[in-house]
Order: sequence, then structure tokens, then C-alpha cells
Amino acid sequence: MMRRRGGLVRMAATTAVVAGTAGAVSHHQQQKYANQAAQQQAASDGQQLEAQVAAQQAQLDAMAAQQAAPVAAAPAAAPAGGIDMEQLKQLGELHTAGILSDEEFAAAKAKLLG
Repeated sequence: MMRRRGGLVRMAATTAVVAGTAGAVSHHQQQKYANQAAQQQAASDGQQLEAQVAAQQAQLDAMAAQQAAPVAAAPAAAPAGGIDMEQLKQLGELHTAGILSDEEFAAAKAKLLG
């Protein structure tokens, strides 16, 4: 009779170990798949963010080109005898806003001042 109980206890213990191992493996697989999904989502979000940044940069470049075009034509329209203060103020505003670099600002100012 003891032998049979030992067999039952052993079988119950083996079943418990197998069930516990299966549960642990299942949990590990679920975590692995969740991490993979999170990485894929992050990569997708990163690509979308890069596309948005590129679109915004293109818009800023277009705006800078539109604003720089009148500035390039402005020195030709300057009166021969005097300084056009309005154009000088516009150059300063464009430089302050970061649209014109220091070099571009200096060159445009030099043309305007003669």
C-alpha cells in the first residue's frame, strides 16, 4: 500500500512540476511577444516622427526661401542717396528670428548700406 501512495505522491509532484514549468514558459513567451510588439511600435513611431520632422523642415526651408527672396531684391530698390530704414529693420527681424545666419545678415546689411 505504501508503494502505491509513493507512486501517487510522486505522480502528483511530477504533475505539479510539469504544470508549473508550463506556466512559467507560457509567461516568458507572453513577455517576449509583448516586448517584440513594443519594439515594433517604437520603430513605427520613430519613423512617423522622422517623417513629421522632415515635413516641418521642408516647410521652414520654403518659408525661409520666400522671405529671403524679397531681401535679395531689396538692395537693388534702395534709394541712391539714403539708407532705407524699413529694409534694415526687416533684415534685423529676420536675423533675430533665426531665418538669416550671421553671414547672410552681414552681407545683406553691407549691400543695403552700400
